[in-house]
Amino acid sequence: MAKTSLPDHATPEQRNAAGKAMRDAVPRAAQGAWKPHPKRPDIMALLQSADANRLPELVPIRYGRMLRTPFTFYRGSAAIMAGDLATTPGTGLRVQACGDAHLMNFGGFATPERRLVFDINDLDETLPAPWEWDVKRLVASFVLAARSNGLSDDAGREAAMACARSYRKRMRDYARCDVLETWYARIDADDVLDMLPAAHRDRLEKRIAKATEATSSELVFPKLVEQSRAGPRIRDEPPLLFHWTGPNSERHMDMIREALGAYRETLADDRRVLFDRYELADGALKVVGIGSVGTFCMVLLFTSIAGDPLFLQVKQANASVLEPHAGPSAYPHHGQRVVMGQRLMQTASDIFLGWVTGGAGRQFYLRQLRDVKLSPMVETFDGEMLEIYGALCGWALARAHAKAGDPWTISGYLGSSEKFDEAMGRFALVYADQAERDHATLKAAVRAGKIAVEMER
Repeated sequence: MAKTSLPDHATPEQRNAAGKAMRDAVPRAAQGAWKPHPKRPDIMALLQSADANRLPELVPIRYGRMLRTPFTFYRGSAAIMAGDLATTPGTGLRVQACGDAHLMNFGGFATPERRLVFDINDLDETLPAPWEWDVKRLVASFVLAARSNGLSDDAGREAAMACARSYRKRMRDYARCDVLETWYARIDADDVLDMLPAAHRDRLEKRIAKATEATSSELVFPKLVEQSRAGPRIRDEPPLLFHWTGPNSERHMDMIREALGAYRETLADDRRVLFDRYELADGALKVVGIGSVGTFCMVLLFTSIAGDPLFLQVKQANASVLEPHAGPSAYPHHGQRVVMGQRLMQTASDIFLGWVTGGAGRQFYLRQLRDVKLSPMVETFDGEMLEIYGALCGWALARAHAKAGDPWTISGYLGSSEKFDEAMGRFALVYADQAERDHATLKAAVRAGKIAVEMER
């Protein structure tokens, strides 16, 4: 691993030179290597160790989602890759890392100013860690997505290289920017549209128009809510959306109201004024994602004094999968860790972003549910679109790393040639093969009756 002893006030030129010098200890081509460590842990034991923090009745859904394809397995197994990444070559340069930077954790959402931006939108695992770990997890996801879509490995590798190339070039751009310019940088809807062929541009423009014609809460309200004698109530749709019937179910809403008082204290004063204009109407458990399935996640429905709806998502925050390999968080509360990481990495974070400790000592963070969210339709992508999307994700990751990291040193290391891009293309292929072997291990465990699964329709 390369090391640098740069003084705190080193100039951009000094930092760039230090980055170039790191190539001697860690050649860029070496970043493409992957071989399982001789002491690689049993992956099933590693996956099951996380089940202790999940609701037991939901764990089979988690494994059912992971079982579908190697790509869905990959999306739910960030802990496995975190351990693998810790054994790969690296420069030792750390950034605020996403921790789970696969391609489905990027997308469009609205800023507080109601502008649509493209950015990382899932930061449950965020923690200071080597920058290479995010890049490697991201590029490997493109090969797995390509295979899932029936595309060739050449198409997957080209998309992975496009991602790495974009990361390298955008990092160089940010290294040349004023620091405030980097901090304010964003990828908006026009930037995305400009990258697309005409046919795809037309379709995305229609999706954007539909997503922004009303607030997300107004769009979601008729889908999630039914009217009762007591007022609006979240509609039960088990096993993915349902009201709590466990311990203290009769006091559940009272407990939520008590916890919301502590959550309110984590908001800025102006956000508290806004939050106080809403009243809690109902709350229900919701199964989300793949990696989060089984953790205690809720949807809370509020109504304003004018009768307008607001949905907040409550997500359980556990220790980051990076912690065993990158060190513990500086924050004692994992909800706070996620909130602070989002504020550092995202262009603009949700206005209701905050944290709280709930029942049984569980730690949570809160944000709006689907705030004008546009998810990529990756399952429809051909090779051309996957490559364009790779460039877009690489750009967003470079912006996030540059915002609170050291773009000058990272850019110095990456350089202007395609050596790093090519290395990431190789890594993406060999690690995708590893993910497929791990997926086969899960399938064998299910066939042997060692893992219970619930397959959704």
